[in-house]
Amino acid sequence: MAERFTAREAVALVADDFAPDDAPPAAQPPDGPIGWAGYDESRTRAAGRTGSDESVHYGTATVGGRACVLVVFEFGFLGGSLGQAAGDRLVAAYRAAAERRLPLVSLVATGGSRMQEGMVALTQLQRVAAAAVRLRAAGVPHVTVLRDPATGGGWATVGAGADIVLALPSAQVAFAGSRVRPPDADPAAYTAEEQYAHGHVDAIVPPERLRETLALWLRLLTPPPGLDILPAPAPYALGDPVPPATGWDAVRGARAADRPRAGAYLDAYFETRAAISGDRAGGADPGVECGFGVHEGRPVAYAAQDGGATRPAGFRTVARLLRLADRLGIPVLTLIDTPGAANDAEAERAGAGPAIAEAFTAIAEARTPVTSLLVGEGGSGGALALAAPGNTWAAPGGYFSVIAPELAAQILKRTRDQVPETAGQLRLRPQDLVSLGVVRGVVPSAPGRA
Repeated sequence: MAERFTAREAVALVADDFAPDDAPPAAQPPDGPIGWAGYDESRTRAAGRTGSDESVHYGTATVGGRACVLVVFEFGFLGGSLGQAAGDRLVAAYRAAAERRLPLVSLVATGGSRMQEGMVALTQLQRVAAAAVRLRAAGVPHVTVLRDPATGGGWATVGAGADIVLALPSAQVAFAGSRVRPPDADPAAYTAEEQYAHGHVDAIVPPERLRETLALWLRLLTPPPGLDILPAPAPYALGDPVPPATGWDAVRGARAADRPRAGAYLDAYFETRAAISGDRAGGADPGVECGFGVHEGRPVAYAAQDGGATRPAGFRTVARLLRLADRLGIPVLTLIDTPGAANDAEAERAGAGPAIAEAFTAIAEARTPVTSLLVGEGGSGGALALAAPGNTWAAPGGYFSVIAPELAAQILKRTRDQVPETAGQLRLRPQDLVSLGVVRGVVPSAPGRA
């Protein structure tokens, strides 16, 4: 069972301090815009019970010493529902964050739109969406925390529309609330954990870790003011510093089980980091690590393949990361290591081709600098989709190839013993890639390592 928090408890959970900016709700006709009998009495009772004059409050706060605009829902006030006054405050909060250039943090607990205000309530979703567009255009990040419950239009706009989506354990997170679901609905499908598994939530965070997690995200998503946006330096090489003698040596070395993987590179490169998860389209690929970290005091976004075949959700997550980093002015590092894109029937049905195209496009249209390092296998378009044109480097143990040597030999009707020769003809070694102009150079080992 999920732990529920009032608005005051939620603020105390995450904020060092909080200064409300709420304006009093605008006057409405008796019983609201559609004259719902007893609506005024319901609001009066809710105010007396909760001490809140509406379901949404906002103001300026600090979280772990980081300033932000904070929005908090009070579920005890008519189920945290969205009506005209709540919409006014949400729009004001988004506007304040954009104008002050402070990140927006929202603590969401809502049952959806307020039926006592009819379609006037539902149109608040359009207002919030428009405010979110203006916030993005201003280059200001939005991090949300999904409390219990986070359902309906509040989840589908404020929650799901955030850049980073965190959720409390076992929170109810769904478009359909518990009273409107099909009678045979699987209750697990409506939980934060299930939303995480299917790529809609970035992390499940227990209450006691929420403040430090939010503070880290605010640090990662807000570069220090006044700094130029510089390309992320390519990481130093890990493992054997000597490039392979033959093409087949390059292939065998990159396929070795004990050679350094993306995780080792990320650990060596970043002082601290936090991951995003999922493509926001129903999928998550555990074989691709994406997120933001701190390198030499500056935020850097990263997307790293871990050596397996990359699935469509992985490419879409990479594209999502690139577009967020581009909007926030944060440089990107990609680590390339895959035998190729997944090509099984499930991957084809999930849109392997369109997902790869999306990753290529996201790099091509990025205004923020992208640096790429080939750390292992570089199989065909599934690897090249993460490569920055003109700023891709190779580790001594990596290789790029238009096709796997075994498949090339098969297509050319060569025998198995001709595979090593075919690997050499493909000119896939790091030094070959430099001479072909495919990569800028082979990165050295860190000073003192080799």
